[in-house]
Amino acid sequence: MMKFAFPLLFSFAALSHAEAQESDSGRIAPDEVYEVAPGLGQYTDDVLFGRVWPGEALAPRDRSLVVLSALISMGQTGPVGSHTRIGLENGLTPAEIGEIATHLAFYAGWPYAIAAVYEMHEVFQDQGIEMPVEADGTPLELNSEAEAARQRDMSDGITATVPQLAKATNEVLFDDLWRRPTLSTRDRSLVTIASLAATGKAEQLPAYLNRALDNGLTPAEAKEAIHHLAYYSGWPNAVSAVPVLEEVLSAREKAETSANITVVPSTNAETTTGGEDNFTGVAEVSQRFSAPQPARLGGGVVSFEASARTAWHTHPLGQTLYITDGCGWVQSEGETVQEVKPGDIVVIPPNTPHWHGASASEAMTHLAVSEAQDGTSVTWMELVTDEEYAQGESAESKCNV
Repeated sequence: MMKFAFPLLFSFAALSHAEAQESDSGRIAPDEVYEVAPGLGQYTDDVLFGRVWPGEALAPRDRSLVVLSALISMGQTGPVGSHTRIGLENGLTPAEIGEIATHLAFYAGWPYAIAAVYEMHEVFQDQGIEMPVEADGTPLELNSEAEAARQRDMSDGITATVPQLAKATNEVLFDDLWRRPTLSTRDRSLVTIASLAATGKAEQLPAYLNRALDNGLTPAEAKEAIHHLAYYSGWPNAVSAVPVLEEVLSAREKAETSANITVVPSTNAETTTGGEDNFTGVAEVSQRFSAPQPARLGGGVVSFEASARTAWHTHPLGQTLYITDGCGWVQSEGETVQEVKPGDIVVIPPNTPHWHGASASEAMTHLAVSEAQDGTSVTWMELVTDEEYAQGESAESKCNV
């Protein structure tokens, strides 16, 4: 069994380090734990510190990173001092421990980070450790592909809605905090994953798990970090993170094994008929395609018989249509109907209610392409009424020109 200053883990034990070691008689959990909850004492000795902490899948230093990050993020400042001592024993430097709090101010909030700093400060004073100074050094370089994907995702929602948050995210969070050299990008990734998983923010995990793996964290280390967190943030939070990690690892594995060009023969394409809830008249969808993750592109070929059209709908990231045959009509909410012909390209902005389909007298076929956001590429609305559709009769004619 690894040797730690284990009695210090229990902030509720009103004993000095030496007193606790003497009273424990070789056990890790203090006597008070065995007196009140003997089962907890046994699990503490036999499982948490008998099996989990000594595990080889994650280095002791990394385990301390994970636990400190979880405690701070959950607002559990009481044990922070104890785990600061253990972190020092496991190889974390005082500067790195302070930087964990700095990083988590942005991910868990200033109050939790400041409260943790007071606990760390007390440990540094007790051990006569010189207080960390602001590190000088060249800012770290971030993964260019990951940054491009992050900025693209952010521009889809945050920039349009809360531009000041988008500006701070770019300029402060990623162009400054993540580039501070006190912690490596791998360590920052591990700190962030621990924070998000410990607080149940599974929806934020995919991007940061991918970033962590790009920054050098191995799949085995990521799995063990989630396992270790179960004992500090609870089983439900850890279990909620598992399917997210599984999906990320599966997508990355598929991307690695599908590096070759894939050709899907037209004879293999399945044709489906548009449902009456989303289409008026006869419309057939064929040649559907969806790019593998991390790409979000998808689409298909849609053929409308004369007078057939979609219902009103929107796309979170917009849509592009390429007219391949026939004559069609398109309309966005509040605008007049426009006629389209083969070769025309229709660009539909994000979240814009619109419809498209064939003209009243001629069929139309187009290629439709859009991107998914959070797994969704379209939101269907009400059907286009005959009165609304009839506005196309007055559209400027292009098909017969």
